[in-house]
Amino acid sequence: MFAVLKTGGKQYKVQSGDVLRVEKLAAEAGEKVQFNEILMVGATVGAPTVDGAAVQAEVIEQIKGPKTINFVKRRRKHSSKRTKGHRQQLTLLRVTEILESGADKSGVKAAVGAASVASLAAAAPAPKAAKKAAAPAAAASAADDLTKINGVGPAAAKKLAEAGITTFAQLAAIDVDSFDAVKVKAEWVEQAKELVG
Repeated sequence: MFAVLKTGGKQYKVQSGDVLRVEKLAAEAGEKVQFNEILMVGATVGAPTVDGAAVQAEVIEQIKGPKTINFVKRRRKHSSKRTKGHRQQLTLLRVTEILESGADKSGVKAAVGAASVASLAAAAPAPKAAKKAAAPAAAASAADDLTKINGVGPAAAKKLAEAGITTFAQLAAIDVDSFDAVKVKAEWVEQAKELVG
C-alpha cells in the first residue's frame, strides 16, 4: 500500500519502510511522528485530505542537505563579486506505518515543521497575554483617556495605569508630594480636577 503525504510544501509518495528527507521537523532522533495531511491512500483520492488517514514515521536524525553556492558577479570595471553558501536543514525519517483510518486515536504526535514551532511558541503565550490584556481592557473601558491632560503622553499614561490611576478623579485625588509610584506633576493634578468637575 502507498500513500501521498504533504509536508513542508512538498508532496511525497511513500510506502512502509521508505526513508525520506523532508523539511526540518520539530522532533528528536528516535521519536515517532504522524503526518495527518494525506492526499491519497492506495487509490482513495482525498479532497483536500483523506479523512482519518495518516502516515507514521520514525525520525532517524536531523541532517543538512548538500551545500548550494550562489555566486553573483557584476560586469565591467569596479564590479563586485559575492559568494554565498547554504545548507538546508532536513529531517531523515523512516516510514513505519500507513493508516487508512483511525489516525486521531493512534496517540502519536503530529509532525510539525521547525518553522511552525517558532510561530506556535510565539502564538502560545498570546492567549495568556490576551487574558492579561482583557482585564486592563475591561478596566480601560471604565477608565478615562489620561493623554487628554497636557504633558501626559502614552508612556506616562501607561505608568499611571500600572500605578492604579486610570481616571481623572483618581489623578485629582493624588497628593503630589507623597505619591512615589510615578512622578506626577502638580499641573496634571490641577487639569484633572478641572476635567472632573
